[in-house]
Amino acid sequence: MRQSSSLHRGLIRIPGELGAAFLAWCASWWRVFHFGALALVMALSPATYDRENRAVTARQIYFTAWQVLPWFTLLSALLSIVLIRIVVATTQSYGLSQYALEMLVRVLVLELIPLLAALFVALRSGAAINTEVALMHIRGDFDALRRAGSDPLRRELVPRVIGSAVSVVALAAVSGVIALLLAYIGVYGFSPWGLAGYTRTVGHVFDPQVTLGLALKTLLFGLAVAVIPITASLETPREVRLAPVAVLRGMVRLFLVLVLIEGASLAVKYI
Repeated sequence: MRQSSSLHRGLIRIPGELGAAFLAWCASWWRVFHFGALALVMALSPATYDRENRAVTARQIYFTAWQVLPWFTLLSALLSIVLIRIVVATTQSYGLSQYALEMLVRVLVLELIPLLAALFVALRSGAAINTEVALMHIRGDFDALRRAGSDPLRRELVPRVIGSAVSVVALAAVSGVIALLLAYIGVYGFSPWGLAGYTRTVGHVFDPQVTLGLALKTLLFGLAVAVIPITASLETPREVRLAPVAVLRGMVRLFLVLVLIEGASLAVKYI
């Protein structure tokens, strides 16, 4: 009798616990979108870029983009060479070599390189930003800034968002240009006689809608790389032992969002 009564009480508690968990999940994602919207508005506001903020933002861009540009360019170039060789050899074996260039541009430049840039910045800088902001939140640094009359969102968080977004866009743009050059060499060799067909194919792929979609997707990748880890850090209770939990939660959310953005992009273009 006692066991059935305990089981009955447990079954009654389950819907309430599930409802509370769902509400907490919704509130957490609402904070992500709210912080992202605030950061985007501040990033677009000229008032944000005073002398101190410009210095902090420039430092963030230097550490997240400029320092890693040679290594990421080399990595993406090696990956591009391998994929170009595979695609060219496969299309030639099936007699479909006329489609090789378009396939390379669509797969490599439109899909893989922006996602690779976002993952690279996330692994190198996103986790570091997550840990740094979590520790600042736990130590009470943001409260100290507020007491000193400074806005922590404007002084500390928005520059990190801008640095991450610029890093993803810059790395994707540079690597995309290099991939286009390597694709020409992989298909036509070093002969200049393929320029007409090359420009026609690339222009056909990069129509206004595709170009706008690529720019929007890359920008969303850049915002997600900073906004999601920072929001996860700000939600952390002020206990040092919970900082690794915040980092892990932020990175898991980030990878989920990156996959969702890429999936939505593919669905809009090809379904």
